[in-house]
Amino acid sequence: MPWGAMDRLSKRHGRILEILGREGTVTIAELAGRLDVSAETVRRDVRPLADRGTVVRMHGAVGLVGSAGEAPFQRRMTENAGAKQRIARTSAALVRNGDSLALDTGTTTSFLARALTRHERLEIVTNSTDIARTLGGRNGNRVHLLGGRFSADSGAVLGFETVEAMLSFRVDHAVISAGAISPEGVMDYDPDEAAFARAVLASGRRRIVVCDSGKFGRRALVQVCPLSGIDALVTEVAPTRTLAAALAENGVSVTWSQASLGHLST
Repeated sequence: MPWGAMDRLSKRHGRILEILGREGTVTIAELAGRLDVSAETVRRDVRPLADRGTVVRMHGAVGLVGSAGEAPFQRRMTENAGAKQRIARTSAALVRNGDSLALDTGTTTSFLARALTRHERLEIVTNSTDIARTLGGRNGNRVHLLGGRFSADSGAVLGFETVEAMLSFRVDHAVISAGAISPEGVMDYDPDEAAFARAVLASGRRRIVVCDSGKFGRRALVQVCPLSGIDALVTEVAPTRTLAAALAENGVSVTWSQASLGHLST
């Protein structure tokens, strides 16, 4: 390989590591767009970094080894990451500078935090240390990280005192992730996370669920709320006919984004 090509490759390596150091996990497609190269070029660039154990590749994404929350939360960040990034960008477009938001812990809400990094003067209330690190100290934003029992698996703070603290806030946008969503309602697998999600929804003037289509029609252990307990769903594809009908019946607006924005209001 010519020396010039070696130099360009080295610069791209540095840029890739810089992006991963800041954001933890990024899809191959997102890296290709930021570096203005093809996805195949990014894969070639990532390969020697992965061989040396500097980064880890999984499901069309790449993450920095040893980054905070790497396992198991970091692994979940790579699952359906492209869809979650599109959902995050669509959700961020609903937020104006100066708005207040409550965000629960979850991979999709963590992607949303990354999509909000150019917003200014936001007031953020969260139980997620990942979200707090992502948005804290940027552009005049203020982050209120709630206290409680720390979970090393998710980097979240949970428990009775966390719920009580959340209930004292009132925000413009209450945003939660979901383990499952069906005509039966919004559900999660962890009772503590479900309890916190209910407190987030109770705090918001607009109650929003962000989740990818892999959660459609699923059932989980704990119900967070019926569909009537939310105002909006943001996802990456149109819901199934049965779910769409149930959402419409409960007055839930639906926004989705594929490669280009699509929109459905019900």
